[in-house]
Amino acid sequence: MENPALVLPPPELASLLEHLPGCRLLIDRQHRIVAANSAFREHCHQAQGQAVIGRRCYEVSHGYDSPCGQNGETCPLATAMRSGQAEHCLHIHHTPCGPEHVGVEIVPLAGFSGDIELFMEHMEPLAHAQSEERCVGRDPAFLEALGLIKRVAPTDTSVLLLGETGTGKEVMARALHDLSHRAARPFVVVDCPGLTETLFESELFGHERGAFTGAVARKPGLAEAAAGGTLFIDELGDIPLQLQVKLLRLLETGVFRRVGGTEVLRADFRLVAATHRDLQQLVETGQFRRDLYYRISAFPVTVPPLRARAGDITALARTMLSRLGRAYPTDFTERALAALSAYGYPGNVRELRNIVERAALLTDGDWIDLQHLPPVMLHGSDLPAPSGPKLTQLADSVLETAEREALRTALAGHEGNRRELAARLGVSERTLYRKLRRYGLS
Repeated sequence: MENPALVLPPPELASLLEHLPGCRLLIDRQHRIVAANSAFREHCHQAQGQAVIGRRCYEVSHGYDSPCGQNGETCPLATAMRSGQAEHCLHIHHTPCGPEHVGVEIVPLAGFSGDIELFMEHMEPLAHAQSEERCVGRDPAFLEALGLIKRVAPTDTSVLLLGETGTGKEVMARALHDLSHRAARPFVVVDCPGLTETLFESELFGHERGAFTGAVARKPGLAEAAAGGTLFIDELGDIPLQLQVKLLRLLETGVFRRVGGTEVLRADFRLVAATHRDLQQLVETGQFRRDLYYRISAFPVTVPPLRARAGDITALARTMLSRLGRAYPTDFTERALAALSAYGYPGNVRELRNIVERAALLTDGDWIDLQHLPPVMLHGSDLPAPSGPKLTQLADSVLETAEREALRTALAGHEGNRRELAARLGVSERTLYRKLRRYGLS
């Protein structure tokens, strides 16, 4: 059945979009854009001279040739058509500045007949104005965590970020801060590991001159420095019991004194805490105060480990490489990406960043290849690498498997000739033919 002719909305309805905040679209039941306000056109596509009226929303915003639901993403339009109610989701939209995470709200609009004829879409970019690092990824588990961050950000509710070491909990905390009404105020980090009781109090509350040996001047604490902003307490689970009560008192009363001082100061910050430890288990074993746990765990968000979002590794690695600057390699070979994607990353995103930086320093050309990656990635373990013939045999086996899969993936996604494919992979055309015959892919 052919799609009905495009029907433009009444001028009054199209004009209404211009008076509403943010990027706004009107979409019909066939996914066609029938109206767009100037904010959407300027932010997303007018800079490229692209007309959007009459085009499919999934084509304009995602570059797809079919609806989002057929490309591994939630389609809010399809969901709204089924429910007849407003729907929300988190998507990755493509803009002239590159892909970015956006919150999407879509509202059904009924016509004079009472039937739902159009849908108004509101897109809100998750811009991180203060941070140098953006959240990168499209894995469902990661988008779920980011969606929770977006939902809680406008409030002052305390947030507890849970996840293994190196998963990017501080990046998530900064994203939350940047999305909040406190974004223009400070984002202050308290690193708990290694702080003694005296240092913890001095760092958090500040101290007066002469409060202890070495206190030669008054020093404001981090709670004071975060006034109006966000206080991020990293590795909260490492705080000793005797210090937990002091933190609880600050959170419960909202007041504190500098060490050695008598003046009562009022705290004004939004608390975001993070830990890699199981706080509930620590509560049961008496290592963490139950009252403090309930005070800081109002809104827990689990940040998934990198091995649970392997589909994001390529995008993360390329983003990290691009941030190093023009003096470094520009991309990875297919087999290097295959090896990166197959690795388990016990150190999570932090370990991937270290691997990318190391490989970039070892590369003289424009491409990072297998030989630039650490040996641990060649034998698939973080245990000490075997040596001699054993290492050679194991590395050869892993390399052959990675190379075969990389070639199969490259062939499936390449529409040009073999010469172009060889250039893309950074090998000669003769070498490409030899490897294709070796792996039975010719």
